Amino acid sequence: MPITSQNLSRRAFGRLAAATLGGAALAGCSPGGGGRPGPDTPLRIMAINHVWSQAIGRHLPEFEERVGRRVSMSLLTSDQLANSYNVKLNASATDIDVMMVRALQEQLLFAHNGWLADLTGRVGGDAAYAWDDFLGAPRERSTTAGKVLSVPVVTERPALYYRKDLGPPPKTLDELLETALRHADRDRSFFGFVGRGQRSGAVSMWSSFLYSFGGAFTHEGRSAIGRPEAIAAYRYYGRLLEQAGPPGATNMSLEQAMPIFAQGKAAFYVDADAIYTNFLDPKISTVRETVGFAPFPAGPAGARPFNIPSWSLGISAFSRLQDEAWEFIRWASSPEMVKRLQAGGIPGARQSAWSDPATLAAFPADLGAAMRQQAQTGVGLDRPDVLQVGRARDIIGRPLVAGILGLPVEPVAREADAEFADFLVRDNRHREA
Repeated sequence: MPITSQNLSRRAFGRLAAATLGGAALAGCSPGGGGRPGPDTPLRIMAINHVWSQAIGRHLPEFEERVGRRVSMSLLTSDQLANSYNVKLNASATDIDVMMVRALQEQLLFAHNGWLADLTGRVGGDAAYAWDDFLGAPRERSTTAGKVLSVPVVTERPALYYRKDLGPPPKTLDELLETALRHADRDRSFFGFVGRGQRSGAVSMWSSFLYSFGGAFTHEGRSAIGRPEAIAAYRYYGRLLEQAGPPGATNMSLEQAMPIFAQGKAAFYVDADAIYTNFLDPKISTVRETVGFAPFPAGPAGARPFNIPSWSLGISAFSRLQDEAWEFIRWASSPEMVKRLQAGGIPGARQSAWSDPATLAAFPADLGAAMRQQAQTGVGLDRPDVLQVGRARDIIGRPLVAGILGLPVEPVAREADAEFADFLVRDNRHREA
């Protein structure tokens, strides 16, 4: 039985689907509704409204001429996209062909529900496509239960954003904490560090701290967030934001944290490298001339940043245009197109693009060097590999909040560890169901 990200019962979900789509819409979505569509039926792509989608959209006439079929691309917010997938794919709708998905957030769930077509033979049977050219960590995340179910098109790593006018970037987490505390001057509303502190939303950025302290979300299938390495990472991140960060940090997501650094009110900021243009935009940034970009600092276990596919492309299992859908993915993620888009500042997933000086020239030199380094060494997860990712992040984020508030981390981490352990047992049962 399919599981929805909203955790609805099947009966409740059916009522939602009927209310959302209406009987007339559902009538045209039956998987048995006819044979191969005619030439006037467009190839339908559902995508996030993202710089990658906008960029590939400008090249669609080139693809349409290539395949002789019109393309219809819908650009949605992440919430709209998730809701549309839940409704349409639960109804086995045939009006989605190519799906833009978050491999780390949704792929395991979608695979469990049977919503994604198997691409293993397609990616592996085409020497010119060069599946081995994709970076190892993002390529690994494309595979679920031995099947390739998506192709990464946008990758992401953490960057250490820093103020060059305040000194060189710290190379270790100990240096980062020491320097952040030295620069913090709350009487002047200047902070040593700013970062995400919101319970669930902070987990992905905290993952690099966790890995660099030698920890992990799970170990041999069991919860690892109560282990000494994880507790040390919780303590460290909590102290960084509690003593050097802005007030109200536990309410800060990307949207609240990023402007603080952009307006010159913080010495350091750790967040996704993909947002770097915000600090070069004169409309929103006062640090254009002073911002620097550096790799994630080393912890006790070295520098172990995440390196993830933030967005990937898959094919709906219910699509009646799967060959054309694959041709689109093959074209949009080809070595040539990845280089073309990356030269425009969109970080791709192919080794050949990261090895090409022309594509790296699109980024500030220090950022490009940091991105390339971390693309080779990064960990392919920034969140636990589970079906119900949102619930897992909520549990894991609780000790983060305690640390930021200056509360003892250990008892909260022990409780969260026990809850996460029970969650993993139930999550595994759902996987096997």
